[in-house]
Amino acid sequence: MKTSKRIQAAGCAVVVAAASLMLAGCGEKSQDLAAAKTGRYQGKADSQPWDNDPGAFAAGNFTKGDRAGWEKALATRAQAQNEYGRAQ
Repeated sequence: MKTSKRIQAAGCAVVVAAASLMLAGCGEKSQDLAAAKTGRYQGKADSQPWDNDPGAFAAGNFTKGDRAGWEKALATRAQAQNEYGRAQ
């Protein structure tokens, strides 16, 4: 008799758990974006990377708007991170 009450209590717990999971799915909010519906990006426009200020963490000496200097600074940085060159 005690066993049947345990089985009955376990079955009741399973039913309550299943019901709570089903009700939790009903509370999901819509994840649609209004900007995606218009088809246009409404955020800040990106600029070219060489048009930014070099800043405190610049990877070389280049001036704002100097594309060739920016590319040279990146190449220099890439060579400094090359393990083959550093191991010799």
